[in-house]
Amino acid sequence: MTIYIESMKMYLKSLLEYKKSFIMSFISQFFVFFTYYFMIIALFDKFDNIKGYTKYEVLLCFSIIQFGYSLIEIFGRGIDQFDKLIIRGEFDRLLLRPKNILLQVLCTDFDLIKIPRILQSIIILIISLVKLQTNLDIYKITTLVLMLLSSAILFLSIFILMASYCFITVQGLEVRNLFTDGGKHMAQYPISIFNKTFIFIFTFIIPYAFVNYYPLLYIIGKTTNKLYIISPLITFLYLIPALLSFKWGIKKYTSVGS
Repeated sequence: MTIYIESMKMYLKSLLEYKKSFIMSFISQFFVFFTYYFMIIALFDKFDNIKGYTKYEVLLCFSIIQFGYSLIEIFGRGIDQFDKLIIRGEFDRLLLRPKNILLQVLCTDFDLIKIPRILQSIIILIISLVKLQTNLDIYKITTLVLMLLSSAILFLSIFILMASYCFITVQGLEVRNLFTDGGKHMAQYPISIFNKTFIFIFTFIIPYAFVNYYPLLYIIGKTTNKLYIISPLITFLYLIPALLSFKWGIKKYTSVGS
């Protein structure tokens, strides 16, 4: 992890070379993030609930998903921009170094400007729990922690899968946005509000439901089944095929040529 930390320090130093630009960009992230928040608030000005879910129950779901996505977008930006490494031929250089390839890819880029999004997600999470008057016992605290961790792990897995896809197509194309940005916007609402096709896709193909639906039911008291507490652990298993696909892609990689 030393190389990762040193790379982050170098990136931060480069940002601080232009302090005014860094500060303005940092502040702008507050306004960008709150546009998503106000969309949900505006929606509930017209409706009392969405298929039985109240405003703060949806905001709780929203904060969990936004936390995981923002965390990986900040610290896993390198894997998100993987197609550019291949197009520019920079991935070939990484293969020559005696370090873990995935770690090197993660070290190539960061997006610390978006740290405010993590802070805002935590604020909205706390507000939602207070408004819902949730009695946080050890089980619900454990569930919340697993939801936050699984949200980050799931998006990391998706980013790695999309990077593996680049070994075949070179460019990531818009299919990447379909599962990352598109998936994020869908998953910020409880999965059960969508039709059966989407529920199937986002449960068994991309397991968003194990992040924002089953454990959410336990948090808000709609079930007392203790298995829902550990349901987010499914996303950790999802990381395994993602890593294997990336490893397979490296073995099949033959350079983009000159």
